[in-house]
Amino acid sequence: MVTEVVETTVDMPIPLDRIWDALNDPATYARMFRGIGDCRPVVSAGERLDLEFRIGTLRTGVRRVEVRLIPGRPYRDLELYCPTLGSLASVRLGARPECTHVAVTVFAPGRVHPMVPELPNSAVSEWIRAGLQRVAEYCTGARTAVVKDGTGAPVRRQVVVARQMLSSGVVQAHRLDHGVRQLAGLAKWGLSLAGGYATASGCTPSRACLIDDRAHRTFAELHKRTNAQARALLALGIDHHHTVGLLSRNHIATVEAMVAAGKAGVDLILLNAGLSGRQLEEIAQRDRISVLLLDAELGHLVRYLHPGIQRFTIDGDPPTPERTTLEELSALSPGTCRRPARPGRLIVLTFGTSGTPKGARRPHPAGLDPVAAVLSRIPLRMHETMLIASPLFHTWGLGILQLSTALRATVVLQRRFDAEACLRAVAEHRVRTLVLVPTLLQRILELPPHVRARYDTSSLEIVACGGAPLPGGTALHFMNAFGDVLYNVYGSTEVSWATIATPQDLRESPETVGRPPAGTTVAVLGPNMLPVPVGAVGRIFVGNPMLFDGYVNAAPPDEVGGLLDTGDLGYLDVSHRLFVAGRGDELVISGGEKFFPRPVEEALEHLPQVREAAVVGVPDADFGQRMAAFVVKTEGSGLDAQMVRDYIRNRLGRFAVPRDVSFIPALPRGETGKILKRLLIMPNSGASQAM
Repeated sequence: MVTEVVETTVDMPIPLDRIWDALNDPATYARMFRGIGDCRPVVSAGERLDLEFRIGTLRTGVRRVEVRLIPGRPYRDLELYCPTLGSLASVRLGARPECTHVAVTVFAPGRVHPMVPELPNSAVSEWIRAGLQRVAEYCTGARTAVVKDGTGAPVRRQVVVARQMLSSGVVQAHRLDHGVRQLAGLAKWGLSLAGGYATASGCTPSRACLIDDRAHRTFAELHKRTNAQARALLALGIDHHHTVGLLSRNHIATVEAMVAAGKAGVDLILLNAGLSGRQLEEIAQRDRISVLLLDAELGHLVRYLHPGIQRFTIDGDPPTPERTTLEELSALSPGTCRRPARPGRLIVLTFGTSGTPKGARRPHPAGLDPVAAVLSRIPLRMHETMLIASPLFHTWGLGILQLSTALRATVVLQRRFDAEACLRAVAEHRVRTLVLVPTLLQRILELPPHVRARYDTSSLEIVACGGAPLPGGTALHFMNAFGDVLYNVYGSTEVSWATIATPQDLRESPETVGRPPAGTTVAVLGPNMLPVPVGAVGRIFVGNPMLFDGYVNAAPPDEVGGLLDTGDLGYLDVSHRLFVAGRGDELVISGGEKFFPRPVEEALEHLPQVREAAVVGVPDADFGQRMAAFVVKTEGSGLDAQMVRDYIRNRLGRFAVPRDVSFIPALPRGETGKILKRLLIMPNSGASQAM
């Protein structure tokens, strides 16, 4: 059993000043000492820094511990003091030839965590030494920030994939012959929507595959209808020589149009219903769209497109003299038609922080690796019911739709998201998996408790969130309300998935985006395109079987050793969890100091008076840039700009204080929930304002 005093000494071949700087940085402890999931500044006053450590695991219990970081004599000693627990770690440094001597004395270590009292002193000492070793690696620039899923060689990876397919039920062990046919069929078709639904139709033809607010389809019905629609397109001469645009909301006909285009060998651009008419015109001209499939209610967005573009409505509205429906065409389609040489590809528009969206070609996976990857971190099941609230024109919603075909899941769709209607659908259809973006999750949380209580959501076992950053406070709030069912997926249109955070990850470290799933490699690289140390911030690169096939009309992102640049900056911690610091173009450089807006945003979002916040860098005549905060207040809040500045100064320090604070009714967001920060940057607007 651990004693009241534990002493540890280490000689580190690192200059004393480097060790001193690292140990005085609060981020060091959460990033490099295992078991500390988070380190959040609470008060910054003079030489004293009060922090809140998140310590422990979901299994042993997670507790928040107040820690006071107290520097003593410069380059000589410092203390980590827990005033509420009466525990203290004293760190003393001494310069020696070619090394720095570090002596650590811990008083009352058993009070910090319930598991520690049962450990021997040697275990506590080893934990300290391991953390200091990672500090040394950080100081020497060791290339440690690379995480692979660990499946190793291709043969071993395929064994892991097969095992995952058997355990999830995608391949059925009790009917080996049937399971082999399933595996061969899926491998032949890949996970394209056309192949996925065709395979599912052969296995479970009478099972419901899609439900929306107007109709439902079985797998057999969808397969038959999309065959007819594909023949109709080909009969009109619409084939692989054409580019077709799809402008619609989430409903059955949207999925049918995707599948039909794939069967016809047509490349289909998924257009965002939130784009302006001018943006749609630019995309149509740039990508040479010759045919448009659309919802009738969105016709006003394309009324100025070139009249030579053929238009067909898909949403079930009756035909008019000016408008032909895809339903009409499919009824007149020929009985047979040639099969295209290849299935059509889906082109997803990227929704970056600036400029016109680029078209990214989504690949058709050759095997079941993508299914195994997601299932290795999210326990989806065969024949379950899932509600996809995320837009299907975005990679996140589309990817789950593709995955649903392998699981032969019943997918519920809603044309427009309404938080209460979503909970009603969960209760009515006994939905097990809810797929959404952080903005929609926040809308559910904003429902009054008595409204949420009207609906039985006990069937929910998985709430998968992706497509945009998920604030750590929002993650904890949601799990406190709905249980430990939340999974946070980080990725992009270009790399598909990168990491997945489980409920355990989010409880232990709410800001993390998780660990890479099976078959995935994540690396954090420096300016020299080599890995940085664990804990150091660099560019996030990802490799997996679903990297995109390139942009339609733009140069691809940087690639290093089969890994693609995500455009984000971040770091890996000692537990191989990834954290996103921000976009590379969001880095603010003010007076030579570099910092990211995200910590300021996270601090503001912890205030009950703040509904949401965004921080950006704006031009400054004296310092090059300064930070500006845009805050959406909760209703009835009396928060003002000076209160915001005082709060940030007290919590994060002077350097993080935004000089400009603007209160606005809502943050501008795209259809996927990402904040469009380019619309917040207002050069030459120096005065703070309150609205």
